[in-house]
Amino acid sequence: QVQLVESGGGLVQAGGSLRLSCAASGSIFRSNTMGWYRQAPGKQRELVANIPSGGSTNYADSVKGRFTISRDNTKNMVYLQMNSLKPEDTAVYYCNLYSRFYKNEFWGQGTQVTVSS
Repeated sequence: QVQLVESGGGLVQAGGSLRLSCAASGSIFRSNTMGWYRQAPGKQRELVANIPSGGSTNYADSVKGRFTISRDNTKNMVYLQMNSLKPEDTAVYYCNLYSRFYKNEFWGQGTQVTVSS
């Protein structure tokens, strides 16, 4: 149906930046919402940001003003630009796609982001 592959994670110092990318492939239809979630050790997975096709963006309060989500529908890509990173941003970041056609959501395998203090 839909496959998601993330890239761009890594180790960065506090105050630094990283850009995550997610490539979607398979039977993708226009009406969907793409987003990023994260899960830190011992914590629940949480929404970081999402962006519906043709809609407005949505951010967790903890990342507003620091992170920017964008998408390229021609390439079936979603990006997360992360600036002013903090140690509390350390987590595995997952790409997510909710498909209105399938009435189902799909997940990538995750990419580790580690922010050192």
